Amino acid sequence: MKVLVLNEADVHRLLTMRECIDEMADVLAALSRGEALQPLRTVLRPEGAAGLMAVMPAYRGGANGAFGVKVVGVFAGNAAAGKDAHQGLVALFSPETGEPLALVNASAVTAVRTAAVSGVATRALSRDDAGDLALVGASVQARTHLAAMAAVRNIRRARIVSRRPERAAAFVDEMAPRFPFPIERAATVEDALRGADLVVTATSSPAPVLRHEWVAAGAHLNVVGASLPDRREVDGATMAAASLFVDRRESALREAGDYLLALAEGAIGDGHIRAEIGDVLLGRHPGRTSRDEITLFKSLGLAVEDLAAAAFLHRRAAEIGAGQWIEM
Repeated sequence: MKVLVLNEADVHRLLTMRECIDEMADVLAALSRGEALQPLRTVLRPEGAAGLMAVMPAYRGGANGAFGVKVVGVFAGNAAAGKDAHQGLVALFSPETGEPLALVNASAVTAVRTAAVSGVATRALSRDDAGDLALVGASVQARTHLAAMAAVRNIRRARIVSRRPERAAAFVDEMAPRFPFPIERAATVEDALRGADLVVTATSSPAPVLRHEWVAAGAHLNVVGASLPDRREVDGATMAAASLFVDRRESALREAGDYLLALAEGAIGDGHIRAEIGDVLLGRHPGRTSRDEITLFKSLGLAVEDLAAAAFLHRRAAEIGAGQWIEM
């Protein structure tokens, strides 16, 4: 038995953003059809520890079926050392025998698939002519989200803002040569959002970085940074004003601080979640219903997404002989 090992460079070489968007659309639809099993993640948060560890299992049936588990650490302080906050592995297992098939760098998979899922939501929920992009946060996720937004919409302009201006400046220097549209640094979040009809928040902030009065009518928001029940990136007024879509309802009800904190303060009611994005893809929910509607996709990240990415990478690596294959 040989197990495939893929490092960060392998993942980025083998998994393009457009391919990953299609894979994420497929697995999210499968999840909403009941063809995948997605338990809630288990999170270990020791008091005084520098970060947390999450264990995320999943199963998918059908032609692309597999068992999988992601074990990932989230260490917000890594950015200061120039490292991704997400560190870990995605393990892929045979659905027939349970034998291990692949070990994949989780940091790279998380970077690509998280943005790809936002791409799926943006393609399904934003206005067709949306193209004025605001990126809040200048992390790894901002880089991959820029690629994802450009893959599904004709971007006219992108503005980046960070609490550390030097990181926003470095982002512009790095990314501007790669895209045909202007990428500018904004001084404040309010400046970045002025007139933006596509918004991505990808920060490590525990408190809101975005206020309702800054959001343009008809905008679509991808809120991806807060993944714990005591953290949020948008205020209650924004949540109340937006039509809320999620990757998985059960996960949002347990883990999405943006939703839970707005609910606790009375800004929204229990039925505020409109639908899972998979239900929009399947035509069970219309998604956006008017041009001026504000749509908000709250992304928590699901193990079935990591499983789908790992399964795709396993197939692609086998086709072209990429990665390291280790006899076990």
